[in-house]
Amino acid sequence: MRVAYDERTDTVTVVFKEDVAVAETDEERPGVILDFDARGELVSIEILDASKRMTDATRVDFEAR
Repeated sequence: MRVAYDERTDTVTVVFKEDVAVAETDEERPGVILDFDARGELVSIEILDASKRMTDATRVDFEAR
């Protein structure tokens, strides 16, 4: 999984599957874009205007158990 914040566009992108073609894109809610592969599985999420939607778009905490 890869998480990236682009300060220039103020977007956060979370990629769950690398090198997978996006077959369908859905804007589930305004500013939240979901990308799916040909099997309907989630490939990535993009959050627009991230600094307005998140506490701190530049900080990522990750926990694995």
